[in-house]
This record gives sequence, structure tokens and C-alpha cells, in this order.
Amino acid sequence: MAGTTVAEVTAELAALEEPKARAVNERHGDDHGVNLGKLRAIAKRLKTQQELAVRLWETDDTAARLLALLICRPKAFGRDELDAMVREARAPKVHDWLVNYVVKKNPHSEELRVAWLADPDPVVASAGWALTTERVAKKPDGLDLAGLLDVVEAEMKDAPQRLQWAMNHCLAQIGIEHAGLRSRAVGIGERLEVLKDYPTSAGCTSPFAPVWIAEMVRRQDAAKTA
Repeated sequence: MAGTTVAEVTAELAALEEPKARAVNERHGDDHGVNLGKLRAIAKRLKTQQELAVRLWETDDTAARLLALLICRPKAFGRDELDAMVREARAPKVHDWLVNYVVKKNPHSEELRVAWLADPDPVVASAGWALTTERVAKKPDGLDLAGLLDVVEAEMKDAPQRLQWAMNHCLAQIGIEHAGLRSRAVGIGERLEVLKDYPTSAGCTSPFAPVWIAEMVRRQDAAKTA
């Protein structure tokens, strides 16, 4: 599919627009109405095309940007490019895919993690917390886990929603992965009560950290004895 133009792709995405899907997505801050399964099918057909991905990102269209993140080469972006992109990523889904599908695979991810964690923009800071959560789970050596809990305890309660969610995930991950800090993580969650009343569908785990930690530890223990 080399040679595919931005105009052709955006026209195809526009043809897939579904008003009902847009209405649902807009409740979450995502201004697009393209079924993500269909969007992934387009990405599979286009395969990796870095130049096209960059051009699609420049359109500032949410569906086009989501597609761009699926067909780009994550390691091809420079540090400053990714920093600019995370600040431009208006829609939550674009922000999440950028961090998870691109930044985590980029050689500058650790440098960006540290920089973003201290950024005054709460949305940018939430990206730093998401990258930190990844390290808590996979590469905790060198992290000050107790220090992270200090920050969560002091700041999560009053943090803006997206930053609060990212900090809460980190809190839960510390409690799940690090038994020595589990009781403290649970205690912080119980005192702050962040997401305690979050509506959770049947069969899903609550994002309230004490419940989340308990359920994931239970599953880990069950897997060990299976």
C-alpha cells in the first residue's frame, strides 16, 4: 500500500464515521466515530508507513491520529518530537495510544518519563506516571517506590482527573507487585478513597486501589497454586 495519500486515508476514515459511535466516544472526550476494529483493519492493510503516519498526525484529526500511531515506527521519533506530540494529543484515546504504542517502545522513553513526571501540565504529567507504572511492573530497579507513594499520598486526592487516574494506577501497581509496600499502598487508597464509588461493570475489577490490589494478588496466588 505504499503511495497511499493522506487524502485517500482520511476519506476512507470519514466514510466509516458512525454517529452513534461518535456520541459514545465524545462522552469520554474522544471526538471521532470510527469503529476501532475497522480502524485496526486499515492499519493492518497499510502496514508500517512512517512518512504517512507523520502526515496523518499533522491533520489534527483524532481518527487519523489513532491510525498514525498504528502504522508508525515507534523508534523513528526523536525525543522532542514525542514531547511535542504528547502536548498536542487532545483526545484521551490518542494520548493513551501514543504513550502505550509508541513512547514505551522508543529509546527516549526513560528520559521522557522523568521529564514528564515533573511537568506542570497535568496531562503531560499523567504520561510520566503511565511510564512509571510500566517500570514499577517490569523494571523497578532504581525507582524510589516509597517516594512515589509519598507523592501519591500528598497529591492524588486533588489531582485533575487524567493525572489522578494515572497516579491511582501506579499506586495499585506498587501494591500488586511489591509485597513489602502492599499494606501502605492499600492504606493510602483507603484513606484517600479515590475512585471508591467508580461504577464498575459486572465481571470487571474496580479501579479503587484496595479492591484492585486485593483482586490481582488473589489471581496471582491462585495461578501459583493451580
